[in-house]
Amino acid sequence: MELEHLIHEHPLIFHEDERKDGAMVFCKACRKRIWGFQFHYSCEECNLYFHKSCAERPRELEHPLHPKHRLNLFAVEWSFGKCGGCSGELWGYNYHCSLCDFKLHLKCSALPLSIESKIHDHPLNLVRRAVSFNCDACRKEGVGMFYLCTACPFLVHLDCAFLPLMVKQIRHKHPLSLTYSVQLNQSDHHRICLLCVEKVDTDYRVYCCSNCDFVAHLNCATDERNRDETFEWELQDKNPFESIIIRQSSNLDEYTDLLPYFIKKIKLGEDKTEIAVEIKHFSHEHDLELTEELETNEKCDACVRHIFSPFYSCAQCGFFLHKSCAELPRKKQHSLHQHPLILLPQASYSGGFFQCLACNIPCNGFTYNCDRCGFNLDVQCGSLSDIFVHDGHEHRLILSSGYADCSSCGRWGNIFRCADCEFAVDFICSTLPHRVRYKSPFEEVFKLCYTVEDVSDEYYCDICEEERNPKHWFYYCADLSFPAHPRCILGDFPYMKFGKTYSLDVHPHPLPVSRGQRVTLHVTDAVVNVLMLAYPLNVSSVISILMSGASVRWQNDIAGGFHHHVKK
Repeated sequence: MELEHLIHEHPLIFHEDERKDGAMVFCKACRKRIWGFQFHYSCEECNLYFHKSCAERPRELEHPLHPKHRLNLFAVEWSFGKCGGCSGELWGYNYHCSLCDFKLHLKCSALPLSIESKIHDHPLNLVRRAVSFNCDACRKEGVGMFYLCTACPFLVHLDCAFLPLMVKQIRHKHPLSLTYSVQLNQSDHHRICLLCVEKVDTDYRVYCCSNCDFVAHLNCATDERNRDETFEWELQDKNPFESIIIRQSSNLDEYTDLLPYFIKKIKLGEDKTEIAVEIKHFSHEHDLELTEELETNEKCDACVRHIFSPFYSCAQCGFFLHKSCAELPRKKQHSLHQHPLILLPQASYSGGFFQCLACNIPCNGFTYNCDRCGFNLDVQCGSLSDIFVHDGHEHRLILSSGYADCSSCGRWGNIFRCADCEFAVDFICSTLPHRVRYKSPFEEVFKLCYTVEDVSDEYYCDICEEERNPKHWFYYCADLSFPAHPRCILGDFPYMKFGKTYSLDVHPHPLPVSRGQRVTLHVTDAVVNVLMLAYPLNVSSVISILMSGASVRWQNDIAGGFHHHVKK
């Protein structure tokens, strides 16, 4: 089915089947995400997408909020001013009165004047007032339009009026039900939203799990970023509780049928348990043997941390795997991403480099990857549980859906929050090695420390000689009385294994990854420097877009970067 859309020059094709590719696409008109199960239109020539409701909006309309003049559809992505309905900032296409400069969001223009809401027993009418109000569903302040009950003193935000009775989040295995004034059988410090890890007022409406004490804010539970798309699709013709059981059981084999290795030889341990002493791992062409040696300067090819026993090694080449890394599952679901992640021994990008989207550190080890979305996690971040206890804090830490400053380093990003205090820790600090051998004349072992080493009130890093924040974690060698920043001990690229060789499209021979090599892109008279370790995709993108037929020239650089040098 094609639609001749008045604000687009090409016919739009209607799609009513579920989109299977998992690609993240957004509506050109309202700029909201189009989920796989939603009906939508597309323009194949322009690669544009529209929600069905957005594409079928009329060119002009009459609206009770502006009865004096008709409103015309204004097809621009950005507008200045505020919506005359909800008072929010304008975004996407909108309706506009050129005589009065009155503007209205597409979403606000389509709101019904009266609804039968699932969260209230009486009909609700659309009302707009200039004064602020408190929503009776979430208790947050609002302004502009709201839905009001004329039979009783009940009013709610526009979004709250359309809250679903049940949602499914990827962060929890059971569906969550909309509940009013829930009483939980747990202590006060557990009365928190287990999605954002902030307090919940359970005297008002919340989403909770009927099978366990899981509670979430209304906005957290309905956040589209963490919504389970499969559950919503199956709800069209199945009981919600049955559908979630069907989904879990149907995917069970998919997650467990791929073993990470086959056992070639076993031995019996002291307690008569079987130990795999020789394996064939999916990531390597040769057999790997179990090694009990304690001292080695090698790095694990999976997590790119220094090797400790027990580990597997290849007798034919420099390939090493911690025993725990060799046993990593080949598929898993992670709370930072909606789709299942597949364990790859090397990122598919040029050079095998990727940037972990939890800690933002470049890595060339194994990756938990979603090919649909280009999403990558290194195996350390990908293996962290949603709830865990760290030696650096006395309380349990819970993965938050929000962002904040890390208490241990000051960086802003994805964090684990403490439900009992204001402490938060990011993925970088959560995965810091507890002990590390620093390459110095002393070759001493440094221990990760969480409190200052003395009461001198002056704290410095003995490597860079810059001042240290006494509240931040640091590495310390007691034998040498030697404190240092984690970045000074670990280096700029702590999770890179140098010595690996990769093939790049711009050079006919395999190239080793080593410190101190810089390559620069020369395109006509311009010079483009691309730091491949931090942004692996930029190299191939710049090369494919800006050049054809180039020669590669290498040059050394003491900065320790890794660049392409290409001259037209």
